[in-house]
Amino acid sequence: MLQVIRVATEKRVQLQNITAQVRDIVRRSGVNSGLCYVYCPHTTAAITVNENADPDVCSDITRFIGKLVPADFGFDHAEGNSDAHVLSSLFGVGKTFIIEQGDLLLGQWQGIYFSEFDGPRNRTVYVSIIKEEDVQS
Repeated sequence: MLQVIRVATEKRVQLQNITAQVRDIVRRSGVNSGLCYVYCPHTTAAITVNENADPDVCSDITRFIGKLVPADFGFDHAEGNSDAHVLSSLFGVGKTFIIEQGDLLLGQWQGIYFSEFDGPRNRTVYVSIIKEEDVQS
């Protein structure tokens, strides 16, 4: 089962919580036990997991990555977004989650974030649900 989440970002670098949308897809799938794969098909964005209780965590991350991979580093790529490509590679474009009892098995404070590094843009995230029976065969 493949579903799509549309994400509209407002800033060049932004972490947008998509946990509720992913959970909704899992619940609607009717899968009680299995895997959920969340995939971002963009070379300047990513998927990450982090704390979803304190918004300062997201602002701390976005501030830090600007120092980790500065946009003005002197990259050769002509489009001027090489920092976004590097960050996408560092964060990763997909994450796999366990489904148990019809819900994502996340830690108490964990949330799933679409990570924008070259916005603002309209983006797509794919969510694939795999039943446990299909994983074992």
